[in-house]
Parts: sequence; structure tokens; C-alpha cells
Amino acid sequence: MQKHPVTGMVMATLMEAKPFVTDIPLEKTEEYPFPVFSNEKIILIISGIGKANAAMATFFLCQAYSPKIILNMGAAGAAKDGFSPGDIFHIKHIVEYDRPDFKTGHPHRYKPFVLDGFRLADIATQDKPVIHPEHRKNVSELAGLVDMEAASVAHACGKFDIPSTFFKYVTDTPDHHEEENIIKYIKMFRKPFSRFVITSVLPKLFNM
Repeated sequence: MQKHPVTGMVMATLMEAKPFVTDIPLEKTEEYPFPVFSNEKIILIISGIGKANAAMATFFLCQAYSPKIILNMGAAGAAKDGFSPGDIFHIKHIVEYDRPDFKTGHPHRYKPFVLDGFRLADIATQDKPVIHPEHRKNVSELAGLVDMEAASVAHACGKFDIPSTFFKYVTDTPDHHEEENIIKYIKMFRKPFSRFVITSVLPKLFNM
């Protein structure tokens, strides 16, 4: 498949994506089957929350636009201590915590494309939010961060031989996990996160 000189972006919610739409800026160009915002260099798709939504949106993005790379961004939880709300990480390893391999019984794993110069972390993806302390403890044995989309984005990109790269910002921790706090931190840190990606990440991707 011939790749186009555009960068694809997958985000779960418009709440997280709003600063990217306004600050890059991007115009809404599609509504169905997924909302799409774009300019001459970027195609941003809003997938919806969860693995199935992320997989379908990424598949659509790959098939319809054939981007040179796909960047998945957004909120993530911390599975262990040592993380603070607002911390930004570049993902170096993805574990699909709730999809074991039929032969080995081990979770599927993905190695995304990693850029130099950023703080790194591993992430575990599953469809169920990791809220309960015992659940966090189990997941923390495999990864420091948790989300509900990254593994599906990586999996779908692999089907098209399109590289994927991931940046996440922390919105809940073992000490900050109430739902109202998660929403508060998404809104509080989405602007600094978008500024970081726009100024520090996108220039590197554009120059690839």
C-alpha cells in the first residue's frame, strides 16, 4: 500500500482532542463512520473509548488515508506509585492485558515506534477500566500505565504495515482514581499535553 505524506492521529474522545483541533488548527472533514479533523499534514480521527472502537477507527484511518505513521495519544491511568497527574510519557512497550495468546497463555505484546529524547513507560491495554486497588496491583506487574486503546491501535497498524507511536498523559493514579478527578485531570492537563505534542513531537514526525 502506498503511504501518503500525512501523519495520522487517533484519540478516544473529543474532550481530549479539543486543544489539538483548535491549536494546530484542524477542520472537521468527516462525521461518519468516525469524526475526522484534518489539514494538509494531519488526519485526526476520534475513535471512541475502548479496544473495538480504537481498532475500527485505526483500520478506517489506515485504509482511507494510508498515513506514513499513526500517533495515538490521550489519557492513561497509573497502575503503580511513582506517577503524578499530568506526567507525560512516550510508550515503548504495549501489553494487551486481557487478550492472552491461545498457545502460550501470555498477553499479546507490541513494540511501537519510539522517538529519541522522551520519558518512556510501558502500558497495558484492556477494555475494563483499572480502578480497584487489587486490579491495579495485578496490572502493575506488567506495566506502569494502563489505557483502553493503545494495543488495538498497534494491532491495526500492523495489519497495514504502518508504524505507530504513542504518547500518554496521566489522569489517575492509585491515590487519584475517583471518576470526577479523572475528568478534572483530563481537562486540566489536555492543553499542556497538546502544547507538548505540537511543539516537541510533531516536528520530529514531520521530518521523518
